[in-house]
Amino acid sequence: MSENANPEPGRSGHAKKTGIIDRFLNIIEVVGNKLPDPAVLFLLLMFFIWLLSWPLSMMEFDALNPTTQEPIAVVNQVSGEGIANLLTSMVKTFVNFAPLGVVLVALLGIGVADHTGFIGAMIKTVLGVVPKSLLTPTLILVGIGSHYAVDAGYVLVIPIGGVIFYAAGRHPLAGIAAAFAGVSGGFSANFWVPSGLDPLLQGFTLTAAQLYNPDVQVSIVNNNVFTAASTLLIVFVGWFITDKIVEPRLRDVAVDGEVDQMPKFEQVSAKEVRGMIAALLTVVLGVAVLVLWALPEDSALRASGEATKGNLLTFDAPLMQSIVPLIFLFFLVPGIVYGYVAGTVKSHKDIVVGMTKSMETMAYYIVLAFFCSLFIWMFSQTNIGLLLAIKGAGFLKSLDLSGGVTIFGIVLLVGFVNLLVGSASAKWALISAVFVPMLMELGISPDLTQAAYRVGDSSTNIITPLMPYFPLVVVFCQRYVKNTGIGTLVSMMLPYSVAFVLLWSALLVLFWTLGLPLGTDSSYVYPSPG
Repeated sequence: MSENANPEPGRSGHAKKTGIIDRFLNIIEVVGNKLPDPAVLFLLLMFFIWLLSWPLSMMEFDALNPTTQEPIAVVNQVSGEGIANLLTSMVKTFVNFAPLGVVLVALLGIGVADHTGFIGAMIKTVLGVVPKSLLTPTLILVGIGSHYAVDAGYVLVIPIGGVIFYAAGRHPLAGIAAAFAGVSGGFSANFWVPSGLDPLLQGFTLTAAQLYNPDVQVSIVNNNVFTAASTLLIVFVGWFITDKIVEPRLRDVAVDGEVDQMPKFEQVSAKEVRGMIAALLTVVLGVAVLVLWALPEDSALRASGEATKGNLLTFDAPLMQSIVPLIFLFFLVPGIVYGYVAGTVKSHKDIVVGMTKSMETMAYYIVLAFFCSLFIWMFSQTNIGLLLAIKGAGFLKSLDLSGGVTIFGIVLLVGFVNLLVGSASAKWALISAVFVPMLMELGISPDLTQAAYRVGDSSTNIITPLMPYFPLVVVFCQRYVKNTGIGTLVSMMLPYSVAFVLLWSALLVLFWTLGLPLGTDSSYVYPSPG
């Protein structure tokens, strides 16, 4: 074991350097804890918009509706008719809430793959065969890849990061930091294939965009080129920061936990190997079938519209509209095959249990989605959202900021909000309802606004104690260094956060400047009427 993993007891001046950070985080934590639960926050905001519609309905505004070119009038909902409208629309509003169905369907398949052990076995295999010199980038890359299993990375990749770094003679906290940077700091980075996050963000973006133009469409793969490039950025930046900044600062931090009781990094068993081979063959077969189905010019997976006929990658192509069901199948079937071959599945009941557990983890999201859908519905019914968008766009126009400055401003704003509101879905549901329509008025597409949100949200995930898994990561660290606290973890992750905000924003601006596609079906400019 190297000296990095087991230095002399005691700590260097590192602890003193985090004093200012600790005080800053205490303020953030106090302020954040005073906010109501996001679900209740949406309920309060809905009532606020509902009440606000009464006095605003008595006022006249010079802002024009971009579709009708008529002055925008706020519709009073504090009336018998308005309340009746709310009650009769409530169930339909919730059931038709765009992000709800797509997320739940995708997670049914992912839940099976996770429950049978297929995802865990794949992660252990990748991390078990890489050379020590490539341990850091591989760990970060696996952390990014864990997004396909939604939150599995937090409970699997991050603790494994500490285990394999310690086993390799390196400081275990550096392994936890690298894994945390990939799983959470790179949460919006992704490989070319959409993960469960893509339909979630797309659903909110689409709902918000249709507040401005009911006919607008947003593709699930509207950011997949940018997220693929972002993956490379996160890996290389995270690699440099881990090896050159974070781990050297940990050199004098003693590993004083119960090291002998630490979970050992287990090798993949023969049963798991057989299960993975069978599952991966299933994936290859599935991809082959999909390709052969899509190749013919008259394939049912191709678009049939006059303007897009025969295209596979446009929004109206059945292939693009089937992304979520395909995610479901490409995790469900290999997960089942793995389970039967590896012996983790005894009957069909185990498969149902896997689906059930994944739905149990989404119980809070379903509650949040109910109140969120009502808030967005009220925003739309009153026309207050559209009024704010037009007025806000007018203000931004008066500032005469360049496109790059506007994009970076969105990133910083989202990053700041992320320090106070830990839920990614809650933040985007709230922010998108205002900023997507507002920036559409400025000619900035929903695709670009969503990409900017991704950067701001992910970059500060790793330094906010209000992120749901942040306390869990502190516990993982305390297994190795007993006196690890919030300030310790934040000071360790702050270099990643700052670098991601600056360099990731620069990458987005570079994409915009060079006109590189954000996704396979995306644009930078929204053609504002008139």
